[in-house]
Amino acid sequence: MDAGTVLRVLDAVRPAEVWLAGGWGIDALLGRQTREHRDLDLLHRLDQEDAVLEALAALGYHETLDLRPVRFVLSDGESELDLHPLVFADDGSAVQAAPDGTFPYPASCFVTGRVGGVEVPCVSVAQQVFFHQGYAPAAHDLADMRHLREAFGVRTHF
Repeated sequence: MDAGTVLRVLDAVRPAEVWLAGGWGIDALLGRQTREHRDLDLLHRLDQEDAVLEALAALGYHETLDLRPVRFVLSDGESELDLHPLVFADDGSAVQAAPDGTFPYPASCFVTGRVGGVEVPCVSVAQQVFFHQGYAPAAHDLADMRHLREAFGVRTHF
């Protein structure tokens, strides 16, 4: 998946609110692409899911995996979108269903970064570090956390 595809997807789903997470989310925080990405992790408001799905269907995406309420995957045959529904509270915080409870998203974690020089919504460095714990990291996870440590001086779990 390239930066042009990321921007095309983001443009298509507007005015619905979505945020980049995962590898593209880290690259957005860094303001540069650091590696090849097999997919795009998108967080979206559950109450806007129908609009998001309609917009992505117009781009040729269709559902290939349903693990709701935690996540689901769409593909257009060339690229994959890993969608994560969020339920928002009045204070701007959100939660995502998890197999053993929920993942918390404090209101402060919804920030912006840059993809291809364009400002995009993403989740914060602290939220990315929080996500990257409790599992055996792959090589790309190790590299992603190294980039965050180097760029932002944060501590990571690996």
